[in-house]
Amino acid sequence: MSKSTNKTDLPGFILALSGAILFSTKAIFVKLAFRETQVDALTLLSLRMLFSLPFYLVAVWLVSRKENQRPLSSRDWLLLLAMGILGYYLSSLFDFIGLQYISAGLERLILFLYPTFAVLMNTFIFKSRLDKIQLIALLLTYLGIGIAYFGELQLDTSNPKFFYGSFMIFLCAITYSFYLVGTGRMVTRVGVTRYTAYAMLMATAGIFIHFLLVHPVRDIPFSSTLTGYSAAIAVLATVLPSFMMSNAMKRIGSNNVSIITSIGPVSTILQAHFFLGEHIIPAQLAGTVLVIVGVLLIGWQTKRNSR
Repeated sequence: MSKSTNKTDLPGFILALSGAILFSTKAIFVKLAFRETQVDALTLLSLRMLFSLPFYLVAVWLVSRKENQRPLSSRDWLLLLAMGILGYYLSSLFDFIGLQYISAGLERLILFLYPTFAVLMNTFIFKSRLDKIQLIALLLTYLGIGIAYFGELQLDTSNPKFFYGSFMIFLCAITYSFYLVGTGRMVTRVGVTRYTAYAMLMATAGIFIHFLLVHPVRDIPFSSTLTGYSAAIAVLATVLPSFMMSNAMKRIGSNNVSIITSIGPVSTILQAHFFLGEHIIPAQLAGTVLVIVGVLLIGWQTKRNSR
């Protein structure tokens, strides 16, 4: 692991925080699309990747023009395929399915179990060091998420597919944690732009193949509303944050990114309240405070290391 991944710096912290907030808009756009267009999860996911595709193709073209790049080995290509399939195909599919049955706030809370899985994989499989600040921040953020989760749980158990939706989001968290750890390991070797673009193209191919196997293209219910939401999900909640997060992982490492992105539930809960009319309950507020304290700890460490 390079030196840059063993410390935090201010640009890395800002990139991770901004990327997490942009990623958190995804659940809002998805819920609005489901509410206003009655589109199914796979179709919406396919449209998301369709609108994302030109950006990643341009990124691949720009990268291919650079000289003196390290050629990718067969192992690199296989790992890129695995990261694309696990990170933006399976996890996104599980996520979109789950969002049909649970609130945006609860989706984000369950999904943010993934930093725990990622940190544990880095610590116990790859033998990365978990320092004291990371440990304290991790405990605080997940205590906060746990409190808010159980508060949310009491509001929505009458939904017959509540637990199914929750399970889908749990699977999303597991598969995305593999992507997060793999990104932290590969991005310094492959390069930020090249890694992100190729992994996303792999994911896009998997999603398109899945869609074509189960849906005729003529059945896509194109409308200005669906097109607008799909484009917003693609650009604001996919393309921009994916490059931000890959850059952040290169600068500060996947453990720090995992903890910083715990601000995501806070952002989603607030947006869900204002745009979807979801209630904010005392348990959410208590959990939110703990999550913010955990994220601020990482910010404090960032300022100290950048002096």
